[in-house]
Amino acid sequence: MRPIFSAVQKTATAWTPSTRAIRSPRISWKPNSICAQCRVQQSRQISQSRQLADSLNIVDHPAKLVRTKQKHGPGLIILALIPITAFILGTWQVQRLDWKTKLIAKFEDRLVKPPLPLPPRVDPEAIAEFDYRRVYATGHLRHDKEMLIGPRMHDGEDGYTVVTPLEREGGSTVLVNRGWISRKMVDQKDRPLGVTNEEVLIEGLLREPWKKNMFTPENKPAEGKFYFPDIKQMAELSGSQPIWIEQTMVPDLVEAYDRAAKGIPIGRGAEVTLRNNHSQYIFTWYGLAFATSIMMAMLLKKGPNEVTRRVRQNRSW
Repeated sequence: MRPIFSAVQKTATAWTPSTRAIRSPRISWKPNSICAQCRVQQSRQISQSRQLADSLNIVDHPAKLVRTKQKHGPGLIILALIPITAFILGTWQVQRLDWKTKLIAKFEDRLVKPPLPLPPRVDPEAIAEFDYRRVYATGHLRHDKEMLIGPRMHDGEDGYTVVTPLEREGGSTVLVNRGWISRKMVDQKDRPLGVTNEEVLIEGLLREPWKKNMFTPENKPAEGKFYFPDIKQMAELSGSQPIWIEQTMVPDLVEAYDRAAKGIPIGRGAEVTLRNNHSQYIFTWYGLAFATSIMMAMLLKKGPNEVTRRVRQNRSW
């Protein structure tokens, strides 16, 4: 058996290919080839970069911090305007509070005075000096020239405000706001007790002309529709002086229900009804100014987000 294995081994050795035959031939680079030129150019760039780095001096070219983005934009300006504006509005409301408090005190002082008889002829220009002044007058109510303003709500029920001219003997005719009636009592036939031809004594408050709200629609006198008391318009329509008297009554819940059932207008109480909410406005505006000031301070202290700093050694970069 040994001679057989020896013969096989010799045969395998004879057929083994030479490693020199399969080794890739060496590629010789020519001086004018593209790869050779790239290597030469790359070597030159590396050499120049090293020389430039060696020539840089931190004294001649100090480091400079550079921000890639602006620190703050228009948002900071808007945020700065909010507390300033809120503070100004809060200060203005302080002045309004002082003005409204004095105005209410003046009107309340007029209410405690005894009522004055209404002169035969009233100067409309002097009404401002007697606003909320209690007056009384006698005469006959002209129900044929009655005007209804509304709709108006009273204790959750829909209705109208009744305005009737008061014709005085030896004096001018004035407009009287008699009070509120239910929508069910609009027709005068349904409220005979509220429509009387006898001489009556009217006691009420002398008031200045009303100012129309921008959201209130215009009156339609030709259709008998009035949405707000335009005193001059209603005076011309009824042939009266532009004098407005609001009839008053002692606030009584039982009497108010009785009047509503009989169709007698429910008058207002002799009190000042001006609203004074300026204290709430002061708290709101000053609170907004304080909160936005804190927000702006936190923003300035925190600094901008996503801002990187770079060291710049050469200004010619």
